[in-house]
Amino acid sequence: MELLYQIGLTLINGVGDVTAKNLVAYCGSAEAVFKEKKSRFLKIPGIAAKTADLLLNEINNKALLKRAEEEIEFIENNKITPLFYTDEAYPQRLKYCSDGPTLLYFKGDTNLNAERVISVVGTRTPTAYGKQVVEDFIAELKGSGILVLSGLAYGIDVMAHKAALESGLDTVGILAHGLDRVYPSLNEPVANKMLKQGGLLTEFMNGTIPDKENFPKRNRIVAGMCDALIVVESKMKGGSLITAEIANSYNKDVFAFPGRNNDEFSSGCNGFIKRNKAILIESAADLLYVMVWDDTKNPDKKNKKSQLPLLIDLNEKEQSIVDSLKDKTGVHIDEICTVAQLSMSEAAGLLLQLEFSNIVKSLPGKIYSLN
Repeated sequence: MELLYQIGLTLINGVGDVTAKNLVAYCGSAEAVFKEKKSRFLKIPGIAAKTADLLLNEINNKALLKRAEEEIEFIENNKITPLFYTDEAYPQRLKYCSDGPTLLYFKGDTNLNAERVISVVGTRTPTAYGKQVVEDFIAELKGSGILVLSGLAYGIDVMAHKAALESGLDTVGILAHGLDRVYPSLNEPVANKMLKQGGLLTEFMNGTIPDKENFPKRNRIVAGMCDALIVVESKMKGGSLITAEIANSYNKDVFAFPGRNNDEFSSGCNGFIKRNKAILIESAADLLYVMVWDDTKNPDKKNKKSQLPLLIDLNEKEQSIVDSLKDKTGVHIDEICTVAQLSMSEAAGLLLQLEFSNIVKSLPGKIYSLN
């Protein structure tokens, strides 16, 4: 029953992802939003009387929940997994993006919260150089267990998906439309293979066509779900650079493969590197080194690292932080404060000391993990 209201929440006209999460936070659940009174809405920051009236009018629209019922039927018939932002299986990295989707629809068989996730983006009309770069780069990641994301578009996107499949890596396509179709249709054979080795993910309900305004929304998921975003060939005003800009705004690590100084297809990548908006990358080894992922080939080294904190005497507060990070790939400082019952300033100071002691490492976006 809650799913009905969760879908319904995304259908309310004028309510975006930020407002939707705000409503759920104050009302307690999606269902509670649909049963709330105007007086309660008026107590929520940012909800004026006029907005409350519009909200109540939408909520009382029976057609809204009827459409949600139709979507549930489509979900059940097509073995699709709905992921509300409070669900454990929801991509946790997106929770730290203020405009992250309220609800996602996933079809596939991979863990969207894999320990290491990269997104690969680039031009839709790559050169032979760009194609070779993608194929070599992904092939070098074979055996790393890294989850590869892209947008299943023409060019670099679909090449990254194909290379991941060939290298035995799970790969997920982020779509700008519903799961009732694949766009472009030429990529449908690849998409079908991905369902068994990764999957397809979207925030759009079935019946949604790939309209122009949907692609920026798709791109923020591509940027928000990864630990590192890699750009392969982009013109100075290429759409891939927009995704890279979003990734920078999310404090993600952005990498770009350089090209010749007179090559228009690499001008965007070269410009990003020149302006320090992207790290120059020439191989998968560069990525693994910068991201401190190169211990994948040395499990003994990894095991020794995980045992180091046990040899250090921690005080009660430091231990509470370490306990909040155990068995997790990354925890936001807000969650650490909640679990360890510390103020923001106190937690920040302790985390810094633990980082100096090589017990904790700081990740982009105020996320921490055990070293």
